[in-house]
Amino acid sequence: MLVQWIERGSPKAQIRVRFPGESQNVIIMKETLEFLSELAVNNNKDWFDANRTRYQACRDRFVAFSTEYISRLTEFDPTLKGLQPKDCIWRINRDIRFSADKRPYKEWFGCFPATGVPGQPKTWGKKSMRGGYYVHIQPGQCMFAGGIWDPSKELLKALRTEIEANYEEVEAIMGSKAWKKYFAQDFDSYWGTGLKKVPAGFDPDFIHAEWLKHKMYTFSVPLSDEEVISPDFIEKIIDIAKAAKPMNDFLNYTFEEYGEFPSRC
Repeated sequence: MLVQWIERGSPKAQIRVRFPGESQNVIIMKETLEFLSELAVNNNKDWFDANRTRYQACRDRFVAFSTEYISRLTEFDPTLKGLQPKDCIWRINRDIRFSADKRPYKEWFGCFPATGVPGQPKTWGKKSMRGGYYVHIQPGQCMFAGGIWDPSKELLKALRTEIEANYEEVEAIMGSKAWKKYFAQDFDSYWGTGLKKVPAGFDPDFIHAEWLKHKMYTFSVPLSDEEVISPDFIEKIIDIAKAAKPMNDFLNYTFEEYGEFPSRC
C-alpha cells in the first residue's frame, strides 16, 4: 500500500507520497497496463461496470503516482506549485456525442502537469495551452511528451515568429547533451499534418524552414511497457522532464511576449 513519509535534510520538511518499496511501481503499473489491455478489447459499459472496482483501484494508484510526479517536477520547475492531480488527469469517459467512434471509455491514463493563465486555475494542467510534462500510459503506446499541442491559429503564428527570430536558442537547446539523450533534432511530426511550404509571412529561405511548417510544437519519447513497470520509472521520466524544461521554457516565453491565448476550458 502507499504510505506518506517526511523527507528531511532540507530547511523545510516535505510530505510526499512514496512507494514503500522499489517493487511497488512494478505492481502498480503492471496491474494498470493489464486492466487497460483488457479494456481495449472490452470497451463497453457492461464489462466496465463489472470491472469498476478494478478501474477505481488503478485510478487511485495513478492519482498517487501523479501526486509524486508533480511533487518531483516542482523541485526544478516551481511554476507548477499548487497543481493537483485532478487538474492534470483526464476522466475515463469519452465524449462521444459528435464522434463516429462510439467507444465509451478512454483506453489510457494521462497526466499533464502544466501552468496556465496566472490567477485562473481552471486553465492549468490538462486545459493549459502552455508546454508541460505529459505522461501517457497505454499498453504498447506509453510515452513522455513536452511542448505545445494543438495551438490556436494566433498562438501558432506567435510560436513560429519566436522560433524564426530566436532560432539560435532552439539550436542550443537541441544541441545540448540532455536533449540529445532523449529527443530528435526537430519537433514531432504528426502523420503529414505539417505544411508543404513555409507559411506566408515567413522567410522561405529560413535556415530551419522545416520548423516553421509544423502545426504543433511538441517533442516526445516512446516508452516501452517494460520501462513503465520498472522500479526506476519515476526517476527516468523525471530525467526526461528535466531535459524537456528548457524547450518548454522557450515555447512558454511566447505568452510573456504576446499575452494570453485561448485555453482548453
